Amino acid sequence: MTTPMSFVCGSSKQPLIYQTITDAFQQTVEECGDEQAVVVRHQDIRWSYRQLGAAVDAFAAGLLSLDLQVGDRIGIWSPNNIEWLITQFATAKAGLILVNINPAYRKAELSYTLKKVGCKCLILASEFKSSSYIDMMRDIAPGIDTSCDGSLSLPELPELRSLVVISDEPVSGMLRFEDIVAMAPADAVEQLAARALVCQPDDAINIQFTSGTTGLPKGATLTHFNILNNGYFTGEAMKLSRQDRLCIPVPLYHCFGMVLGVLSCVTHGATMVFPSEAFEPRAVLEAVSEERCTALHGVPTMFIAELEQPDFDSFDLSTLRTGIMAGAPCPIEVMRKVIAVMNLTEITIAYGMTETSPVSFQSATDDPLEKRVSTVGRIHPHVQVKIIDGQGVVVPRGVSGELCTRGYSVMLGYWGEQKRTKDDIDTAGWMHTGDLAVIDKEGYCDIVGRVKDMIIRGGENIYPREIEEYLFQHPKIQEVAVFGIPDEKYGEVVAAWVRLHDGEIATTEDIRDYCSEQIAYYKVPAHIKIVEEFPMTVTGKIQKFIMREQTIATL
Repeated sequence: MTTPMSFVCGSSKQPLIYQTITDAFQQTVEECGDEQAVVVRHQDIRWSYRQLGAAVDAFAAGLLSLDLQVGDRIGIWSPNNIEWLITQFATAKAGLILVNINPAYRKAELSYTLKKVGCKCLILASEFKSSSYIDMMRDIAPGIDTSCDGSLSLPELPELRSLVVISDEPVSGMLRFEDIVAMAPADAVEQLAARALVCQPDDAINIQFTSGTTGLPKGATLTHFNILNNGYFTGEAMKLSRQDRLCIPVPLYHCFGMVLGVLSCVTHGATMVFPSEAFEPRAVLEAVSEERCTALHGVPTMFIAELEQPDFDSFDLSTLRTGIMAGAPCPIEVMRKVIAVMNLTEITIAYGMTETSPVSFQSATDDPLEKRVSTVGRIHPHVQVKIIDGQGVVVPRGVSGELCTRGYSVMLGYWGEQKRTKDDIDTAGWMHTGDLAVIDKEGYCDIVGRVKDMIIRGGENIYPREIEEYLFQHPKIQEVAVFGIPDEKYGEVVAAWVRLHDGEIATTEDIRDYCSEQIAYYKVPAHIKIVEEFPMTVTGKIQKFIMREQTIATL
């Protein structure tokens, strides 16, 4: 009997949805108008679908006053809040491409992102945690203060025309989010209707930045068709309905929040519950208990933090049923505990990447426990996957190789990066993920490693080269090597070995402080070692695996 090959194709009685996000959202508003759409606990907001729809329509109308044309890019740099949710659907209604910017981004990353895709407008929070977004913007472009509101002319950011700040107080050079609605032109309804006629499901709707191996983030460009369908089918896997209430502590800037959270709910008429602006384990438990949530999302580290709360037993989690755990490999024992102690008897595991909208594999609510805790489930509907060896040949079932994905979920490409797009998507349309995987005889997939050296810290994808590029700019650093090491809490954390220029003196804290000023906190090396030399091969290549072994042994 011939051994089956590692190719799987997801079938479904449910056809793909060929709609724009605006049409799908409007359909839900009409069908579920009086049912609760969203609860944002930290803003004391409880809106029905009809109320959310009205807020989206009003903000979309106001955006027309900013001279934003169909296909223009508009960024959002904010933690989770109602403004983010309104923006997600209002930009779609106005035919704009929403650019998700990580709230943890610092000045260098923000400036690069805005310039890379040519954002004409940026919606920003006034501050988040210890960061003043307003001050960072002024540092990047000092001329903001003396510019006219809504008519910027900044040499540092030549294409940026408007800044819209989420703030109770007025800010010079910026428009306030709540004031945009009143700026709508008299013919806004007609203008939006005209835009709806030209917007197509295959148009770009969203750009999400993902770290790149060359040291600079890449803008994965996704369509209505990509993310609307992925949101729908992830919701189907969880068996979502109008009776479900999904707690969403994962960030909206990421596919996990925006697609697996928001679009899964909207395509099923379920309720979205946001416990806080950023993840707080206690806030999650309170939200689930008090809002009677039936579903909960999170990366493994979030579930671990929730389980470790001192008064965990005092929260009533009896209404929980399902959800998604994804973003990083899940420890088997954590999965078992989540099922047993949090009542998540139908929780699913999902695997994917930003470039594939994101999910390719997901377990079912009724899969055997062993399969749910040890694999990432089976292929998603309408998606194809093959596992190949180093020569590009499909391997037999049970043999590891690189996972490649094809189908409706594959992105259009990296914005403005034809070569990098061709490097990752071949001529037959296969997205080469760089992940090593095994598919068993029943079609269940196990992710066993990575072809590339990406680090996954608590669900955040980090490429060492990006951090190395920043460290190379330090005037005292001669050479640097960045790699991941295991960590009990985050799965992996960043480690760096640094060699200084001759005669230079610096401490590990000096280097860590330098990173903290320029790059997101999760990319800052947790372990830094200053060395005289690196382990090398005879041909002069740095041997990171030796550094990794020595660092682990030292710790």
